[in-house]
Amino acid sequence: MSSGHLRPPESETDYENLPERVSRVVQMQQDASERLIGWSQLIIVMLFGGLYAVSPKTFSSDVPFTPVPWVLSFYLLFTVLRLYLAYRGRLPDAILYASVVIDMALLFGLIWSFHIQYVQPPSFYLKVPTLLYVFIFIALRALRFEARFVVFAGCVAAIGWIVLAVYAVYASGGMEMITRNYIYYMTSNSILIGAELDKVISILTVTVILAVAISRARRLLTRAVAERAAAQDLSRFFSPEIVQQITASEQEVGIGRGRARTAAILNSDIRGFTGYATTVDPDELMATLAEYQRLVVPIIQAQGGAIDKFMGDGIMATFGAAAASTTYAADAMRAADAIIEAVEGWKSDRMANGKPELRVGVAVATGQIIFGAVGDDTRLEYTVIGDAVNRSAKLEKFTKDEKVRALTDAVAYEKAIAQGYRAVTEPERRGQRRVEGLKDPVDLIVLAP
Repeated sequence: MSSGHLRPPESETDYENLPERVSRVVQMQQDASERLIGWSQLIIVMLFGGLYAVSPKTFSSDVPFTPVPWVLSFYLLFTVLRLYLAYRGRLPDAILYASVVIDMALLFGLIWSFHIQYVQPPSFYLKVPTLLYVFIFIALRALRFEARFVVFAGCVAAIGWIVLAVYAVYASGGMEMITRNYIYYMTSNSILIGAELDKVISILTVTVILAVAISRARRLLTRAVAERAAAQDLSRFFSPEIVQQITASEQEVGIGRGRARTAAILNSDIRGFTGYATTVDPDELMATLAEYQRLVVPIIQAQGGAIDKFMGDGIMATFGAAAASTTYAADAMRAADAIIEAVEGWKSDRMANGKPELRVGVAVATGQIIFGAVGDDTRLEYTVIGDAVNRSAKLEKFTKDEKVRALTDAVAYEKAIAQGYRAVTEPERRGQRRVEGLKDPVDLIVLAP
């Protein structure tokens, strides 16, 4: 099982050339952000409308023009339309940019109208606190995780305020309103050029800070999506336990480190598969192998096992190796029983369809193993090493000599019983068998004759 090299994107080119599936997930997050922006705008306009409705009015009731209700009504309609389009599909950039312009135009149009509403010179609107709402509109663009919209919103806001300030200066009598006296500026409708520059600088500074933060956040978002996609791909090649080992490791996975565990090893092999391979074409051969693996692998995983490797028509699985378990032996025995039962049904179906009969041998052994990564710097493989691995392989081969379908030894069987395993049928005991490749005679337990 090769761990490969999971290198997240590190340069701008990497981010521009992301795999389609990663870009698609990022775009889905962006679309969700647009809907969130729409709901945020809707809440804001409803909040503004509610506050305006209940707050006391500071202007005379006979004022000919009250722009606030009109602006809020228009903005409410626009927000609802934008939200509707966001749910209908992906909003094109043109609409997103237009949305920013409309947000700022409505806000600055409202601010501009105050001097008409309150019958004051244009310089009057330069002191209204409504300008603070511009930071809300800029911050809303940060929800999309694209710095360009934050920058665009900040630039539109800065230009908008410069236009209002210039209008106030060059409107009738505006030049006479300019002062350098800060106290007079604060207590009158006079204009302090430095104060207006401070507002523009504040808008641009906040915009730059947000843009930098969003750029970094987008990198983290893209990295997270890429690593999640890589983890999903890994789960197709590795067991979930191995994926967890790789993705959650605090140190880089490398050779030279292992973990000692007491675990169970299960080996399963198709009988006579080599001979069968010479009688069928390659496509049918691989289709048969795929059928067998689709049958056996879910059974192993359902019992908490992890596929260590596929060896042609053989499967080696571990229980309690990648992650410690207190029922490793019982789980392996249950998996062996379920495999034998499932294979019997598979064999019957094949024979009913006129295909050759295939038999399977299964064996389970338990004991101390070492779990870790082997290989070199270019290719790593998680595997298990130990007497139990060798013992399981030898017992699986010995099923042919004993003419049975599934075997284990007495030690593993007693361990499984202690962990809660109950055999489907009363097992047969065969004592002191000489198993090729094992030094001492073995007391065998026949799980399936």
